[in-house]
Amino acid sequence: MIKEFRDFLLRGNVVDLAVAVVIGAAFAALVNSLVGDVLTPIVGAIIGKPDFSNLSFTINGSRFNYGSFLNALIAFISVAAAVFFFVVKPMNTLNRLRGASSEEAANEIELLTEIRDELRSQRSTS
Repeated sequence: MIKEFRDFLLRGNVVDLAVAVVIGAAFAALVNSLVGDVLTPIVGAIIGKPDFSNLSFTINGSRFNYGSFLNALIAFISVAAAVFFFVVKPMNTLNRLRGASSEEAANEIELLTEIRDELRSQRSTS
């Protein structure tokens, strides 16, 4: 039973998942810091104040606190922009660069296979 448990823990999927969770938590802290310490003050400098939680209006005695929604929306857009520009775009560029070299390798393999087949057919007809 202990051997099975050890095999389970050392299986690649479990280790990969554990690494992904740890890196994900560290990345979340990094993005939250970027948004809270860099992007939110920029929004505050442009608009005048970074916290909109006290914005509201009242209709027939019902109070609508739309400021909290604006805070959440700005935080979401900021996180999405940070992830897109600092993770997605660089990864797409890297994958495109790597894809070109792997495509060239696939073309070379196909060409070599055709040459081999042609040489075989010439030998069998001689």
